[in-house]
Amino acid sequence: MKAKGLSGSTLKIIAVVTMIIDHIAAAVLWRFVVVRGDSAFLAGASEGLLRVVQSENLFLIYRVMRNIGRIAFPIFCFLLIEGFEHTRDARKYVVRLGLFALLSEIPFDLAFQGELLEFTYQNVFFTLFIGLLTIVLFHAAEEWQTIHPPLRVFLLAVISVGGMCLAHVVHTDYAARGVMCILVFYIFRKSRQAQIIAGILAFFWWEPAAVLAFVPIALYNGTRGIRLKYAFYAVYPLHLLILYAVSAILGLGAVAVV
Repeated sequence: MKAKGLSGSTLKIIAVVTMIIDHIAAAVLWRFVVVRGDSAFLAGASEGLLRVVQSENLFLIYRVMRNIGRIAFPIFCFLLIEGFEHTRDARKYVVRLGLFALLSEIPFDLAFQGELLEFTYQNVFFTLFIGLLTIVLFHAAEEWQTIHPPLRVFLLAVISVGGMCLAHVVHTDYAARGVMCILVFYIFRKSRQAQIIAGILAFFWWEPAAVLAFVPIALYNGTRGIRLKYAFYAVYPLHLLILYAVSAILGLGAVAVV
């Protein structure tokens, strides 16, 4: 019998769709908002484009789409822990995330900075990569049998703070708060109810709209669903390239939005 609830692949689809909605707003609509006050641009804009730029509803649409996009990251964090719990080789998992972080950086910089390579703000794969590396070390410290309990607690704290500091220094998307939320999902992984409550508390204080993500997370049935692992990875850099191309065609590709 088919399990009730949502499979892992369904959660990924929800996360990807909401992420794309978010990025359409951030990488395309926001550029229209930014150029509102650019008299040189407005002077050369076509009549149709000028109406879009000056629309009073544009910013409202932008905000709604960005709030929908807040659903994506908690789901990605949750699935990261699920992947870690079920992977047969954590090292390959870390390497895969690191590789896609590197491959996604140029599309990310083009989409949000209008530059081929820019280092002031890094894509979310770097956050997930650092978060995964942090929980791999966290798990190793938990499993270290010969270490004294007070020293274990100290080591776990150092690993946690170290991961958050690294994300902050590298300026990844969501930065230290993103790694902190990944750790929360990991620490409470043994109880779905506790994981959801702790996750809501972790996100609500800085990203209230993100709590909507816990509805599909609560409906997760523990099954994998359809196997499209690399397709879900590939959609991230590909959709960013498409959004940059759209912005460039509209003459807005050089406008930085981050």
